[in-house]
Amino acid sequence: MINIKENEKLSIMNHSCAHLLAQAIKHLYPEAKFWVGPVIAEGFYYDVDLGNDVIREEDLPKLEKEMKKISKDGKRIIREEITKKEALERFKEDPYKIDLINRMNEEDTVISCYTQGDFTDLCRGPHLDTVKKIKYFKLLKVSGAYFKGDSKNKMLQRIYGICFESEEDLQKHLEELEEAKQRDHRKLGKDLKLFMTHDLVGKGMPLWLPNGAMIRYHLEKYIKDKEISLGYQHVYTPSLGSVDLYKTSGHWDHYKEDMFPKMQMDDEEFVLRPMNCPHHMLVFKNELHSYRELPIRIGELAHDFRYEASGAVCGLERVRCMCQNDAHIFCSLDQVGEEFANVVKLILDVYKDFGFQDYSFRLSLRGREKEKYFDDDEMWEKAENMLREVLTNLGLDFYEAKDEAAFYGPKLDVQVKSAIGHDVTLSTCQLDFLLPERFDLTFINEKGQKERPVVIHRAILGTIDRFTAFLLEETKGLLPTWLSPVQVKVIPVSSEHQGDYAKEITEYLKENKIRVELDIRNEKLGYRLREAQTQKIPYTVVLGDKEKENHTVSYRLHGQKDTTTVTKIEFLKLLENEIKSFIN
Repeated sequence: MINIKENEKLSIMNHSCAHLLAQAIKHLYPEAKFWVGPVIAEGFYYDVDLGNDVIREEDLPKLEKEMKKISKDGKRIIREEITKKEALERFKEDPYKIDLINRMNEEDTVISCYTQGDFTDLCRGPHLDTVKKIKYFKLLKVSGAYFKGDSKNKMLQRIYGICFESEEDLQKHLEELEEAKQRDHRKLGKDLKLFMTHDLVGKGMPLWLPNGAMIRYHLEKYIKDKEISLGYQHVYTPSLGSVDLYKTSGHWDHYKEDMFPKMQMDDEEFVLRPMNCPHHMLVFKNELHSYRELPIRIGELAHDFRYEASGAVCGLERVRCMCQNDAHIFCSLDQVGEEFANVVKLILDVYKDFGFQDYSFRLSLRGREKEKYFDDDEMWEKAENMLREVLTNLGLDFYEAKDEAAFYGPKLDVQVKSAIGHDVTLSTCQLDFLLPERFDLTFINEKGQKERPVVIHRAILGTIDRFTAFLLEETKGLLPTWLSPVQVKVIPVSSEHQGDYAKEITEYLKENKIRVELDIRNEKLGYRLREAQTQKIPYTVVLGDKEKENHTVSYRLHGQKDTTTVTKIEFLKLLENEIKSFIN
């Protein structure tokens, strides 16, 4: 899906369309006051205060009609530069524009506004030269948005839209939006009964339903088995930690705002842990280690808690309670290159298993605001150069991004583009010289002396939550057979005549560890077949008199109408081979 913000021509067109929307709102709602109307990747929006009025979804066609009327009128869009004093006078009736103006530097800022007919808006631009060129647009939805994004401020209305150069481009984009809507993991999660949310539990805290829990179980088993085969040792550590633990690690100073509030119990203070590294540091420190034991790889599928803003939480993609596929590798300095390379190879191996292809490598570095990071220039230079060298030696194409590092060190982030256009970090691998220092970690080197290890933090699936969201959108909910909550649906043509045989086949598959459901409801065969398709079940077995008489099964793959008839032993072998081809 096209990124409007990154396309200069479409960006200008959508910016101009945002002003056209604002003018139409002003015509229909004369008391309206406006905050901001920026271009975003998906098009544009405008935040507006309508006082006691409300714009609903059903009002959008009325707004579009007024926008088209203004466009046909063909007024020119005229730019004007004014002083701060003039701007304050011109927009004195609009407190939102006054707020913007007052935050501008009078000496250094050029204040510009754009006028089209009876409407003037404060804006940097640029814009089209006439509203006549704004023809092919669509208003998409209405939502709420706090003024300045602060929940303590007034709730404004946010109207979203999109604008293109031609009707053909607009319709193509709307079709892509509909496709994205069908792929949205939140819709799939509801339709396939994978997870739910409830206000009584809290925002950003999904409840995994039986079907979703089955997916999660097999994802966790998949990655855990893979890691154990590579020498990882898995542990279990508490989801709580003392405040002192995070003061020692440095997270309290650098990450406190993203943690849940501390809890006072007797003479101790605790927090829900936002990450697992402090616990793993102490697991390593529990014993004296020799260089011969290194590298030591400690893994955990651990629950972490981060206080995401309520407006940022999104299904399973961004949550407040998550399960991380986390691990920490403790190694000597001369082992860093090989261990980091092994992590990258594991990431690539996993992506190959799942068929992921649209991803890129980002080297995330420290930014200019040094107070956000541990203050040790020498450590940062050493760590960043080391990662560059490893990535270059691996022959990976990567790009660098300032101000994306962890507070303790640089990292490699694997950025994936989801099927609905979201750019998310899936896997990550971080280099850390700081936490071994803060926890005074050591091992005995070849000379019999204490030496400080280096720690590599890594998450291959990232969080199980986000990985599941991404996978659902990639597959449109049609998961590979090995991962599908239900692998086979057994449907007799008639429950009365083939019901017993259907139960026999169902039990046979269950005994051989196939996840199977039997549908013997008193419903028409076509209805039951359509429902199996809707549930995204990979295999549907249809049993009639012929199958019962010959002791065979007729199966069809999801999305296909043709059936294949085989013995039950052949069908089981087919399923087992398909499953083994992936998980082995």
